[in-house]
This record gives sequence, C-alpha cells and structure tokens, in this order.
Amino acid sequence: MSEKRKGRTTKVERFSVKSDFSLDLLFEKFYHSKVAEGRKERTLESYRENYKFLTDYLDSRGIGRDVRNVTSDLIRDYIVWMLNEKVRFEGSKYGPKAEQPVGISAASANIRIKSIKTMFKFLYEEGIIEESPFKSIKKVTEDDNEIIILTVEQLKALLKAPNQRRYTGFRDAVLMNFLLDGFFRINEALSLRRADIDFDQCMVTMRAEETKTRRSRTIPLQKRTIALLEELIKENEDFDSEYVFLANYGEQLTATQFRHRLRDHAINAGIKRRVHPHLFRHTAATMALEAGMDVRHLQMMLGHRDLRMVMRYTHLSKASLQIQHDRYSPLNEVVGKLERDRKTLR
Repeated sequence: MSEKRKGRTTKVERFSVKSDFSLDLLFEKFYHSKVAEGRKERTLESYRENYKFLTDYLDSRGIGRDVRNVTSDLIRDYIVWMLNEKVRFEGSKYGPKAEQPVGISAASANIRIKSIKTMFKFLYEEGIIEESPFKSIKKVTEDDNEIIILTVEQLKALLKAPNQRRYTGFRDAVLMNFLLDGFFRINEALSLRRADIDFDQCMVTMRAEETKTRRSRTIPLQKRTIALLEELIKENEDFDSEYVFLANYGEQLTATQFRHRLRDHAINAGIKRRVHPHLFRHTAATMALEAGMDVRHLQMMLGHRDLRMVMRYTHLSKASLQIQHDRYSPLNEVVGKLERDRKTLR
C-alpha cells in the first residue's frame, strides 16, 4: 500500500456560510459561554429577554437575523424604535393594542442595549466579527427624576389591603413586611428558605448564590416579622417545599406573580401611583436614613459593596431637607436662629 501523499489539507467540519452568520446560532454560542462562566439564572434570563427584544425589532422591519445586518446605523434605528414605536405592554390583557402606551423609557432602552452590546463584545473577542457595531453607540440620556417613596399612610393602607383570611392574602402581607423590614430585593426575598432563618436570634441569612452582588449577608429582623414568617411556614406545612413564599399549589412564588398582586393591592388601598416591589427597598432605605441610621449600617443592610451605590437608593424627603437646613445653616452662627417674629417699624 502506498503512503498518503504529503500536502493534503485535512478535512475540517465547519458550519455552512449561512449558519456562520446566523444571529440565533451566535446568540446561543454567547449564551453558552455565560452559562460556563457561572452567571446567575436571572442574568441568563435577561440575556434571552433582551435578545428577543432585538429580534422582535428585526422581524418587524423585515430584516434577516444575520449578524452582518447589525450595523451602527441599525442599532440607532433599533433605539429609536424602542423609544418611539415599541408597544410597552404588547400581548397584555389590558385593552387593545391601539390603546396601549408606546415607547419604553431611556433607562429600559439602555438595559436592553447593554445585553446586546455584551454579546457583540464577546463575538469580537472570539474573532467572529472584525469590529463591534456598538463601538460608536452612546447610552441614551436618562432623566434624573427623583423617586417618590411611599408615605407612612400609604404603607399602612398597603399592608392592610390583602385579605389575610385567605392564604395568598396572608402570604402577600408577610412578604410586604419582610421586604420593608429587611430592605430586600424581591428576588432575594422570594429565594428565602426555612433554613435561612434563625428564629432565636431574629436574623436571616441571604446566601451568596441568591444575592445580586454574590456576597452573603446576615440581616436582623424585628420579632414581629419573625413571628409572621413562623406563622407562614406553619401554613406551608402541607407543601413539600423548603421555600417560605409559595404560590397556591406549593411552587415557589415568582416576582411576576407578586408584582401583579401588588398592583391590585395598591388599587384596593387607594394608592393612585405605580407600586412595585423595589419601592419597598427605596422607601425602607430613605425612612431609615431620615430616622438617623448610620450610612455604613445602611450599606450593610442593602448589601452594596460601594457606598456610592447606597446613595442611589436613598431619596431624602423635602421636609427632612428643610429640617436639616434649619438646623445646620451657617446663618445660625452669623446672625443666630430666628426665635420670634420681628415687627417692622413703618
């Protein structure tokens, strides 16, 4: 038998030209890399959600899902589409499409863009594309609007709104108390397991794998909150679940389910503004700071690494600002505090 001639090119299996540029296949490659990096489930879900947002745009424009079609000009048009054309609650049961609001906020658009930008950065680093189309794309300017927190009266009304004679109503009331007392993010709260609670010390441990920062933290709670958790756990005895906050049939309650129920509770409480789970965290942080909590302790409660991040979650009321100004104004040292009205001679 003669030896094989030298110089032959070894056959290598490769994608077809068509699949090489398939945006869907490249997204799966990117997604798989993030799974391998150990990204949290919620982060992975957001990658899929934000990619679907992009493909919704491409499909609506009749543009093929080909990576070569994604240029800087297309991304700018995508941003304009999100801000001015995208139906905000598409597929919602609340009224026909023509009556639904159009356009998402600048902050939401930036979140959608960030995931896709991360994907194209990966494709560039892997040598799949020669240059990222996001290189010249700037963030959408966001309005720095003050977040209006809930008032004490609104909180009282909200906590009384659920029908606590029913399991779901009692569970919602316990969850609202838990969010407010512990300054938790909703996904952290819903991940709570019975083993995370120290009933004797009135403490709760948030496991590292469930926190946004990937760092565990231990949070003190009031005795009344611990008692409510204990009562809810007894209600859950028929369910074979380690989680504390459960849906009707014993499965773990989701953030979306609670968000919808919270909206109904707000309506029943006569609150005419939008109420969402994260508002409890904003409100708790602001009220604690105004009541005199040390900023470092507040940082520990919120679970932020950077102290600057803490200030983003605190929105001091105008009344509190007025009190602080009256107390610390430099004019107090110069001319003294105004103790009584001064009559002007005419």
